[in-house]
Amino acid sequence: MKLAYWMYSGPAHIGTLRIASSFKNVHAIMHAPLGDDYFNVMRSMLSRERNFTPVTTSVVDRNVLARGSQEKVVDNITRKDAEEHPDLIVLTPTCTSSILQEDLHNFVERAQLEAKGDVMLADVNHYRYNELQAADRTLQQIVQYYIEKARKKGELPTEKTAKPSVNIIGVSTLGFHNNHDVTELKRLMTDLGIQVNTVIPEGASVHELKTMPQAWFNLIPYRELGLTTAKYLEEEFGTPYVDITPMGVVETARCIRKIQQVINAQGGEVNYEDFINEQTLHVSQAAWFSRSIDCQNLTGKKAVVFGDNTHAAALTKILAREMGIHVVWAGTYCKYDADWFREQVSEYCDEVLITDDHGEIGDAIARVEPSAIFGTQMERHVGKRLDIPCGVIAAPIHVQNFPIGYKPFMGYEGTNQITDLIYNSFTLGMEDHLLEIFGGHDTKEVITKGISAESGLNWTKDGQAELNKIPGFVRGKVKRNTEKFARERGFKDISAEVLYAAKESVGA
Repeated sequence: MKLAYWMYSGPAHIGTLRIASSFKNVHAIMHAPLGDDYFNVMRSMLSRERNFTPVTTSVVDRNVLARGSQEKVVDNITRKDAEEHPDLIVLTPTCTSSILQEDLHNFVERAQLEAKGDVMLADVNHYRYNELQAADRTLQQIVQYYIEKARKKGELPTEKTAKPSVNIIGVSTLGFHNNHDVTELKRLMTDLGIQVNTVIPEGASVHELKTMPQAWFNLIPYRELGLTTAKYLEEEFGTPYVDITPMGVVETARCIRKIQQVINAQGGEVNYEDFINEQTLHVSQAAWFSRSIDCQNLTGKKAVVFGDNTHAAALTKILAREMGIHVVWAGTYCKYDADWFREQVSEYCDEVLITDDHGEIGDAIARVEPSAIFGTQMERHVGKRLDIPCGVIAAPIHVQNFPIGYKPFMGYEGTNQITDLIYNSFTLGMEDHLLEIFGGHDTKEVITKGISAESGLNWTKDGQAELNKIPGFVRGKVKRNTEKFARERGFKDISAEVLYAAKESVGA
């Protein structure tokens, strides 16, 4: 266990709460101490939800520790059942409940005797799984719970729909641009003549889950969430799934061709080649842009990519394959699924980095000094400190990356949004230089930029003045190289003379 001020993926209970609060009329009870209930604030602030987050904390305090938790937890479940009338209450374990070795299964059984709605335990090991893994497992458990419930009642429809249909699995609250992606995916399915059977969990009712076996196939747009559910449905009902993320021109076409193959294997007769060509040439601007002079100016520029598996892999392929940009390294914090990531990106980048240590990522960025970064909110902070522009492409993200305007990353409209993000990220790096050329930029002060908060070095007045003469778009690099030169030689003060010596040492 280690203390960290930044986590790329949160603890397991956050994943469970994301799933529970995504469903319609589902309430979650979290058994935890005060302080662990920040999910409510996070969801309300970031997702800009209109309604209160349906999560109640059953607080673990000294009285609970003295008397035991069962009575309080059961009372909280039955009280919320009576007040809110939810279809389902999910009891969410936490690290605290695991440490206390509480029998939460028994708590649920007791509460179910009095509650009118359903009550279930999200059975997730909080020591082994993180937020993404827990969300994936919780979704599968809820789907299985309602399919088995319908089967016992003899209410489980298993006949396929008359027309090709799909379940879109893995769209959840706090997901990166999930609400925009699902709109684009629905539009894409409609254009392909495919009926959308269900979209889960975001906005779905648990009563819809029993209809999932009727779909011809399942679409899993995000690697992190939905795959376990898709595999369960495949084992139970033989429903095939498509797990190719339709992000970028090439991968969107590959996803559509896979859907065509799946439908035709079940007796359908579809051919989507004309649709792919039409969309690629006339709806998506990405293919045209890749041949334009603007994109050619980016050819060979260096970039680094970091994020979850889905977005980091997709952006690496788009940068290298569709835009000719040199990806120096690509990385993910999804260490549990590292083999898949390596397989996806190895041929498109020089190096693959698997870590959830933000310090290691910051150092890796500083080492290669790319022209642009594509990463999470943390990499954006790193870019600010290193004077390197950053396009945010994956969670964790800030409120500015929950846009109110329509900005999908998937489908053919998504290709346009991604192209804009890539191009603007690179060109923003030239702003300081252009402002200095045409005026309007104050260059009297040089702000210390670096990964460490304190460089431990002092710039003298003449050294500072000489540094200010260097154009802004390369000044940060010169400053870092000079400080590195000074450290290696034990200089505490950096004068103009030291700056000249550093420049000579690198042949500048």
